[in-house]
Amino acid sequence: MTIGFTGSPLLRHNHERADAAELARQLADPQARLLRLEGLDPVVEAGGGLSWGPLAEREPEVELALLGTIAGRPAFVALTPGARGKPMFTLLRVLAELATPEAATWGAARCLVDWHARHRFCARCGAATQVARAGWARHCAACDTDHFPRTDPVVIMLAEHAGRVLVGRQPRYPAHRYSALAGFVEVGESVEEAVARELFEEAGVRATQVRYVASQPWPFGGSQLMIGCVAPVESDALTIDTNELEDLKWVDRVGVRAALANAAEAPFLPPPEYTIANALLTRWARGE
Repeated sequence: MTIGFTGSPLLRHNHERADAAELARQLADPQARLLRLEGLDPVVEAGGGLSWGPLAEREPEVELALLGTIAGRPAFVALTPGARGKPMFTLLRVLAELATPEAATWGAARCLVDWHARHRFCARCGAATQVARAGWARHCAACDTDHFPRTDPVVIMLAEHAGRVLVGRQPRYPAHRYSALAGFVEVGESVEEAVARELFEEAGVRATQVRYVASQPWPFGGSQLMIGCVAPVESDALTIDTNELEDLKWVDRVGVRAALANAAEAPFLPPPEYTIANALLTRWARGE
């Protein structure tokens, strides 16, 4: 199954980013397109799909980043200072109008614009930085340091015990919605160690092993890479971290399938279809 925010048709052209002549050629290409955004949010055409316009639409003082090429056409995005976006849950309707590859293209653009908006000064010396490498870096002339967009690794996992998986809900979730547990990977920690630690901290269960399933780039809250796993645990006894979670529940395959089908008798409302949490539950329900 396809996971949301993956499969973008962008060719990123990493080797050409430092070539000023190549960037000038791409900017001068009459087929070059500008991805239209409202802050950080996608603009969707009436018939569905991302909205693109000519490079002349951007404000003259706003710099551009070359996302790459799509079907041979240069694709740019404006690096608007201070750009902000709507919370993820308020974009559900808009995201539903985008095919997964288009959502992936927007996700990459969103992360890049957001990173530039939040990293205008050097983390080493505090001086102002300039856009470099066709928008894929910032350079500090004061201390000759280059800064590159970062992705934060996040583990997201289903604890498994006796034919059931564990799902939880945070207070900010819509009513009745439950999802997989998740947490950031800490410094000096492996993915497996992060999964085990997060499960114990949030639910009081101890993982006996960790199986990697799939990953997903996540464009909200900065730029994250969601690393999906399933972890059998020793016991189903729970100790809930109420600072993080409102509730936890064990659900069998019948219940998970009912939730994914949005059945009236379902024990919970599933996470949105484009999330890796939904993909983890779907694959587990199929016995994969």
